[in-house]
Amino acid sequence: MTLSVETVSTDVLVLGGGLSGYRAAVAAREKGAQVTMAFRAHGASPYVIGFNAPIAAEDPRDSPEVFVDDMVRGGYGINDRRLVRILAQQSVDAFRELAAIGVPFAMRDGKPAQRHLSGNSYARSVYIPEGTGGALLQALKARARELEVQILSPYKVVELLRDGEEVVGALLWRPHSESLLLVQARATILATGGIGRLYEGSTYPADVAADALGIALEVGARLVDMEFVQFEPVVTVWPEACRGMEMPTAMLGDGAQLRNAQGERFMLRVNPPLGERGIEKAKMALHIQREIDEGRALPEGGVIFDTTLLAPHALESYVSHCSRLRKAGVDPARQPPIVAPAAHSIMGGIAIDEHGATGVPGLFAGGESAGGVHGASRVAGNGCADTLVFGALAGRSAADSLLPVRTRQGSPQARALGSLGAACRGASGAQAAKQEIADIVANCAGIWRSEAPLRAGGDALAALAGQLALATGGDLADVIALKEARRMAAVAQTIIRGALTRTESRGAHQRTDHPERDDARWMCHVSFRQDAAGAIVAEQTPIN
Repeated sequence: MTLSVETVSTDVLVLGGGLSGYRAAVAAREKGAQVTMAFRAHGASPYVIGFNAPIAAEDPRDSPEVFVDDMVRGGYGINDRRLVRILAQQSVDAFRELAAIGVPFAMRDGKPAQRHLSGNSYARSVYIPEGTGGALLQALKARARELEVQILSPYKVVELLRDGEEVVGALLWRPHSESLLLVQARATILATGGIGRLYEGSTYPADVAADALGIALEVGARLVDMEFVQFEPVVTVWPEACRGMEMPTAMLGDGAQLRNAQGERFMLRVNPPLGERGIEKAKMALHIQREIDEGRALPEGGVIFDTTLLAPHALESYVSHCSRLRKAGVDPARQPPIVAPAAHSIMGGIAIDEHGATGVPGLFAGGESAGGVHGASRVAGNGCADTLVFGALAGRSAADSLLPVRTRQGSPQARALGSLGAACRGASGAQAAKQEIADIVANCAGIWRSEAPLRAGGDALAALAGQLALATGGDLADVIALKEARRMAAVAQTIIRGALTRTESRGAHQRTDHPERDDARWMCHVSFRQDAAGAIVAEQTPIN
């Protein structure tokens, strides 16, 4: 196989084209670094509906300190306190910075409007009615163009370039081609999202793959809190045309209610007197799933998300959701959708410090690629806040910590290209392997976990990983798909092993055979690293 390889150089290479990636790129460029972004698509960022910022526009009682308390309580104490404090304070900075570049946040009585999302003490989520994610991306893209950030798209990460212990760039592939691009960089930022479509039935778009976390493992970074997978509690299962659309939990704060097939507002039974309010997503998902498991669901397989109770002005402020439902033939003012939990995101990810550094020289991470801030469950509205804050943090830190310029004798490039050539001998079957991984994880590490299914899933993944290690690919696309499948299998193993290791129930991790929380034993992180032989090692590490 003859490969076309081009080489370029930059100061900071940002891998990822969502909100975290753009925030990182803009922040690094504003510090004076030359910046290159490489990505295939924008991930889940266009679907963001708001983000938390304790600016106290709606309620003067709110503050970063209250926000910290909400996060630690909602994360069941597992949160890295350094990261929590950064998110609480710098989300305010992010709001102000975005407003300054023209993001048209919703206003009420001359002040920013804020919605009250589940798990928050006060109304805290800022938003744009026509679509928050799209508006944020549009503004950040414009700012990146203004700053002359170089954009490489569509490109997919194949390997990180290493020189000894340092990460010195990445090997990229342009899909549907035989073209490779070597980007030499003095700092590299992983902002490629989390586990994405690792679970069958995930809400995430297809361009978000868990292999980025696997890439981080390969170069010496740690993964942390991988057992804590968020199941979005209210994902549309009817109307069929809207299947997979997340309904905003902010609607529940505005007056929508959840009802089972008997018409019972069951959240009042399990969370009195607040019902759907004042409860974090992990608990809400468990209660909804229990209604389904115990036979109180509708025939469509979910519960009623009663939008008909909302005041017209409140309902119509959710422009994109109302539009999609009406296009599907359902007027949410008169007929409610039906919802159920679905695999969504992960609280864990690459372990970072308060500078976004991974511990691997030259490598930083931000947004959903990074873990530690959310603990055992993510407060609603913090997913986007995380991407905005820690993307920018990683960008600033990378620009301040550039590796020295030196001649590297071509060895990082040779190793990266050699790994491709060695794998090109036949057909890979990577797509079937990816589907098998997704099925295993969904069946063995869903909302409810227990030892026997987890062990069976771990054994199945180990066997599949062994097969993938021996597999080869016929062309460049096959080889890269095979690498992705191997990394997905490695990340899936960390989820299942983390869930098996943590013999308690906490937040989004619920063991039916260990139903109680056990602070004496498990007030710690479960983290993973890859040893010199390539084996994944699990360790208990303290909470900062």
